[in-house]
Amino acid sequence: MLVFLNGQFVPEEQAVISIFDRGFLYGDGLFETMRVCNGRVFRWAQHFRRLRQGADFLNIPLSLDGDALGNLARELIQKNKMPEALLRLTISRGIGPRGYSPRNAGPPSVVLSLHPAPDPAASPRWKLLLASVRLPAGEAIAQFKTCNKLPQILARAEADAAGADEALLSNTDGHVVEGAASNFFWLPDANTLCTPPCAAGILPGVTRTAVLEIAASLPLKIREVNVRREELQRAAGAFLSLSSFGIVEAESLDGIAWPPSPRTSKIQKAYRELLQKETR
Repeated sequence: MLVFLNGQFVPEEQAVISIFDRGFLYGDGLFETMRVCNGRVFRWAQHFRRLRQGADFLNIPLSLDGDALGNLARELIQKNKMPEALLRLTISRGIGPRGYSPRNAGPPSVVLSLHPAPDPAASPRWKLLLASVRLPAGEAIAQFKTCNKLPQILARAEADAAGADEALLSNTDGHVVEGAASNFFWLPDANTLCTPPCAAGILPGVTRTAVLEIAASLPLKIREVNVRREELQRAAGAFLSLSSFGIVEAESLDGIAWPPSPRTSKIQKAYRELLQKETR
């Protein structure tokens, strides 16, 4: 398989980064994972906007704009003949002097790679575990996909050990905020859809935004509210949103079961239709 690395398309086994790259040393970088459908990236503009905002926040200069990177992504998809895939875009600050200071580091490293798209039907409902790891409430950097994901890695390791499919994380205020690799939604009743607010310290996912658009069209009452674990036990259903799998219904949290929800099925169907429509 070919990947794009710093201006060149090269076989993946030849794609190497310096051991002094700050992305490798400190997680000093950003990434985006995007769904490729019908040979096109779903909501490329939204993904790139978040990446650019994150680069501005971290003060990492981008040498390529959204149009140029988008063209490279399309070329990579065509070269690999992968019209159905996941696209990962990674940007690190690049090589710099020893130490935490980013002074005199660069130029940034830019990587585009493709991966097989997962089959959502392989695991129709997921078992969730509430991890012991806490995320800082109201943390500004949480709104970007930085390459430093140690809390999410530790949370997912807890889920793996317990036989769960995904981990949910709480913040330092004790509110359940998001999955290790997903945004979280629950239905307190058949006509209301809730999700934690961005101010709780969540990543505002691109798929999350699509879900909110779909919910408004059904229509459902939409509430962005904080929630504690004990409140979720009374929910009429719950699901996750993520670029890789789309919309995944949750079966249980820490062994406490949720019933299948017709509303979630409608949202799943509407999301699949939206994915096809916007990439057709």
